[in-house]
Formats: sequence, structure tokens, C-alpha cells
Amino acid sequence: MQKTLRLILGDQLNINHSWYQTQDDSVIYVLMEIRSETDYATHHIQKIAGFFAAMQEFSNELIQQNHQVIYFHLNAATNLQTFDKNIQYLIEKEQFTHFEYQLPDEYRLDELLKNFCKSLSITTSVVDSEHFMSSRTELGDFFEGKKTFLMESFYHKMRKKHNVLMQGDKPLTGKWNYDGENRKKLPKNHKPTPPLVFNNDVSEIVAEINKTNIKTIGTIDAKNFVWPINRKQSLELLEFFATECLSLFGSYQDAMTPNEWSLYHARLSFSMNCKLISPSEVIQRVIQEWEHRPDAIEYNQLEGFVRQIIGWREYMRGIYWNKMPDYASMNFFDNQNKLPDWFWTGKTKMNCLKDAIHQSLNFAYAHHIQRLMITGNFALLAGVHPDEVDAWYLGIYIDAIEWVEITNTRGMSQFADGGIVGTKPYVSSAAYIDKMSHYCGSCYYKKAVKTGDKACPFNSLYWNFYDKNEDKLGKNPRIGMMYNVWRKMQPEAKAELLQQADYYLKNINEL
Repeated sequence: MQKTLRLILGDQLNINHSWYQTQDDSVIYVLMEIRSETDYATHHIQKIAGFFAAMQEFSNELIQQNHQVIYFHLNAATNLQTFDKNIQYLIEKEQFTHFEYQLPDEYRLDELLKNFCKSLSITTSVVDSEHFMSSRTELGDFFEGKKTFLMESFYHKMRKKHNVLMQGDKPLTGKWNYDGENRKKLPKNHKPTPPLVFNNDVSEIVAEINKTNIKTIGTIDAKNFVWPINRKQSLELLEFFATECLSLFGSYQDAMTPNEWSLYHARLSFSMNCKLISPSEVIQRVIQEWEHRPDAIEYNQLEGFVRQIIGWREYMRGIYWNKMPDYASMNFFDNQNKLPDWFWTGKTKMNCLKDAIHQSLNFAYAHHIQRLMITGNFALLAGVHPDEVDAWYLGIYIDAIEWVEITNTRGMSQFADGGIVGTKPYVSSAAYIDKMSHYCGSCYYKKAVKTGDKACPFNSLYWNFYDKNEDKLGKNPRIGMMYNVWRKMQPEAKAELLQQADYYLKNINEL
């Protein structure tokens, strides 16, 4: 009789997967808390605790449904700390005749499991994770023969394919994209809806992590862990977003303000990236809410959110599988600098970076504009090596799994891919940060000052970036205006800006 071992990765916690539709005593599932996963990057303590807590909850749910489960806890005596060693051990010990796994979302695990299966003497098979709305190869097939992979085109394709907000083959309102209406600064006296948080007790998991020499970053309140760790809580968070936040999501999705870490964002990315909930059910729920309350929820709020899920998320995954493994070493600007020390502590005099980094250390979370236009913007202006930036983003955020992190960081944020993801580098001076945030007014540095005492570092570093990379960017039509401004500046003004930038780069850890 066939005896099957099925591996479940920590980001494959999809209880609706076809695997679980039937119960079979000859099929045993295995989940593992292992050092090869905790140690490939320096992770936030909340990220490790969150994944382990979700895995334990999922294991218990499978057991309640009468499935057979083997669970390797982090410090178990039999835990050999890698997928291949633990699987090999189980196959020999339990005499399995067949091994199965779901397609991993990370290239390194995909390669590891493919190669490992070749070494096994028993039969093996692989199935889809049944989560995404597009296949691994769909984006590559769609853009075959094209030099640029325009996200908007792929977004239209996905809307049509899944009949989302469509009227026949046309968008529901006659317009695909409402991004232009979704860039408002939070009004000064506006108090955002307080976020829904959970009070999960993960103190036992944290105690187990603390018994090891696993290096982590960030802080955690182990008795009041705020993130969802199971499907029930994930659905509660989706419900909260739909009813309490969706109506203002689009308007303020780019806004930033001190001491408000959640604003109107869904914060569903951890649940989705673990596969506790699916993108299709998230989209269905928000559309249902809009249909139920069309007077309260303007269409631009809905479309902006749908585009992030069905457009951006699926697009980034498609880029990842089309461009890996080469993507992981792209460095278009040949940046070589190290990340400033204060990226790991938040101890900087720049308000925007201080707030975004402290928030990241405290919650393992920052929203997309904090990541793109604060921390990412500064790292690019400072010429930080993309490997350093990747390692920081991959480690610090609870939702960071390489397929989504590296494409956003190395592509969108750092332009290290030379324009595969973005048509221009996303850099700015203090003016943009002030336009979208409340950081600048009380900052040690002066937002309008470009050189001299207390000049905002973003201002001189911005022009230094364009000057340094003119040979690579000078002909980019999307930033021609900036080069026209730069070229018309007086030589003395240029020299002062470059001198100021040089001083800041040489004293970057003191900023």
C-alpha cells in the first residue's frame, strides 16, 4: 500500500486546498520550524513568531479535521533543521513510498526541493498551491517578445480574465485606473480609524526562539501579538477593512503621519502571503461591500485596492518567476555603499526615517509609501548596494517573502533592474515627503533648505543622484524635466549641492 508524506511550507497554510478535501490515513502531512528558514536572513522577531504561530494553528486545524500531522518544533531533539534532512529522516523512519509538495513561492526552495526529489528513491509529485490568480509563467507568456513589462497592461488582462469590475470586455465605469484620485495628504486634525489588532499569546514560541542563537531584529509584545495567526482572525481583519477602512483607503493610501501606523490600510498581506486567505476572496468581499454601500464607498477607493491585489501582487510574482535567479544580482547603478547603522535602530534626526524605521521595528510593518518613498528613497539616494537593501526589507517586514520583497525592493524601489518594473527611479527631495506627510514641520532638518546648516539631506542627495547617474538616466523621457532643471542651474549652485551631498554621504551614520 502507498504511504504518502506531504510537505506543507510555512507560507502554504491554505485550508481550502484540494489536498484536504478528503481524509486518508495513508497520507501524513509535515510542517517544520527549522533553522534554515530562520537564518537565511536576519528576521524580525514578530515575523518568526508570526509564522510559527500560524503554522501551529494550521497544524491543529488539520488534526481537528482528522488528518495525520507530524510537526517539528524548533527545539525538538529529532529536528535536523533543514527540509531535506527532516524529510529523508521521516521517509526512512516511517517507510514512506511517495513524497509530495506544493509549488514553493521562493526560487531557493523551488530549486532545493526539485534537486532533493531527484535524489530520492521513492516516487515524488508536485501540485499547485491553488492560491494565486495567475500562473508562474502567465506574465512571461503575456509579455513575450516585449522589452517592457507594463503593469497596467497585465492588470487589464487580469481584470478581464477573472471578470472583476467589468462590463463585457470594458471596465465597469469606462475607466481602468483611478490612481490620480488617490494621492491625498491626511488632513491635519483627521483622526484615522483605530486599527483592529489581536491579542495573541505567542510567549511560548518566543521563549523557544530565545533558547537558540537565532539573530532577530525588532521588538515584540509576546502576550499581545497584534497580527492574525489563523484563518478566522484573517477573515475578521478583512471584514474590518471592508466595513471600516475601505471608504477612505484610496484617498489616503499614500499619506503618512507620525504615530499612526495603520491608517486605512488593510494589513492583510501577512495573511495572504501565508495563504490563510486568498486574493480572490479578498477582492470578492470588498466588491460586495461597495455594491452594498455605493453611496458610502466611492469607486476610486475600491479600484485602488483591487489594483493592488489583482494587479500589482500578481504582476510582481510574475516578474519574479520570469526573471529569477538573475534578478537577485541586478545592480543597474553599481551602488556599493552600506546601509546606515541607524536603519537597524531608528536613531536618526530625520523625522520621516525615524518614524518609518521605529514603526517597522515595533510592528514589523510599514505601508507601501513609507517603504518606497522614505526608506527606499533614502537608500537609493545614498547609493546603498541592493543586496543590503534587500536583506533589510526581507528581514524587517512580517509580510516579506522573497517573491514579493525582491521585486518591490530591487525593482520598484531601487531601480536596480534598470527599468523592468518601474519606468523611472522613485526618488524625491523633501518636497514630495512634505506634500504627503506631517513629518517635516517638526524635523531637526529644514525641508526647504538645500545646503548649509540643517539642510534636509534628501535635497542635496536628490540632485547628487541625478548628477552621478546622468549617463544612465539622461535619456529617460520620464525624468527629462529634472535634467533640464539641473543643466540650467548655475555652476556654483551645483557645486554647493554636490559638496553638501558628499558631506552627508561621508557622515551618513551621524544624520
